[in-house]
Amino acid sequence: MPDPLFALTLAVLIIAVALLILYPRRGLLPRWQRARRMNERVLIEDALKHVHRCETHALPPTLQSVAGALNVTVNQAVAILRRMQAHDLVRMEGDEFRLTPAGRDYALRIIRAHRLWERYLAEETGFEESEWHDMAELYEHRLSTDQTDALSSQLGNPTHDPHGDPIPTAGGEMKPHGGEPLTSASVDVPVRIVHLEDEPDAVYAQLVAEGLHPGMEVRIIEATPQRLRFWAGGDEHVLAPIVASNISVMPLPPSQQVTQTIGERLSTLKLGQKGRVLAISLGVRGPERRRLMDLGITPGTVIAAEYRSPSGDPTAYRIRGALIALRQEQSNFINITPITEAAS
Repeated sequence: MPDPLFALTLAVLIIAVALLILYPRRGLLPRWQRARRMNERVLIEDALKHVHRCETHALPPTLQSVAGALNVTVNQAVAILRRMQAHDLVRMEGDEFRLTPAGRDYALRIIRAHRLWERYLAEETGFEESEWHDMAELYEHRLSTDQTDALSSQLGNPTHDPHGDPIPTAGGEMKPHGGEPLTSASVDVPVRIVHLEDEPDAVYAQLVAEGLHPGMEVRIIEATPQRLRFWAGGDEHVLAPIVASNISVMPLPPSQQVTQTIGERLSTLKLGQKGRVLAISLGVRGPERRRLMDLGITPGTVIAAEYRSPSGDPTAYRIRGALIALRQEQSNFINITPITEAAS
């Protein structure tokens, strides 16, 4: 005869396991089903962005290009595109796929969420620039239309993301940045960066490492098939043309040629020297920029270099009567003009 206690224990375990697997919303099966649906939706949305990007740049979106962009097999790409066709998001034209009006609207909603989230990360958080794109890739799929609209309103309805890409409006309109590749600019003619291409990652990482950003004034010194040498942000930069072509610029009218390269970086001050602040570089955004301004670093402020760490960094500066330590990477973003004791 079965042991009643064992039978009861076994029944309780079976019920517990069943609840763990099947419990509505929190069970393993419902969670797995939600994750699977979410993954399918993410792949479809990423495919829509890829086809939109191809159409924008007059490139042929093919089955192979979709598979490569999504990092899936060709068979998986076929299944994804079939679902997109079933929902009237794409149509076939020969061997290529084209967005339907519904597919284009959907793609623009995802692009809008992505670029607004990048703008949020740049303006409201302390995340590094190299992290913005990947984080936006994640959150773009989580924002509803209402949440995206609320985020836009919170940010003041910006027209461009931190890289200079246009942000679609709720109605799908975009304001192009209007720039041309830096490689097409003339030598010794001032231009302003209006866009940095954030793909591929390796090229974008190099542009970030160079400290380049939209709004920066550039003046080409030398252009050859092997390299482009130019002055920007107080430094000389040398890039291969294939990398420099990922920078878009616009001519700078004489009336706007108040450059960010005038003066010197605060970090060039020697101990005992003073400088007057000209500007904080546009490369500093969000909380870091607000922090520098809260410290009193505004145009016209006189700053004196007083002490330096034995390691050489940070340096203590006297700012509006207070002694404040700044790292070199921070002081590099502050443009000053050195002043003599008589001038101060």
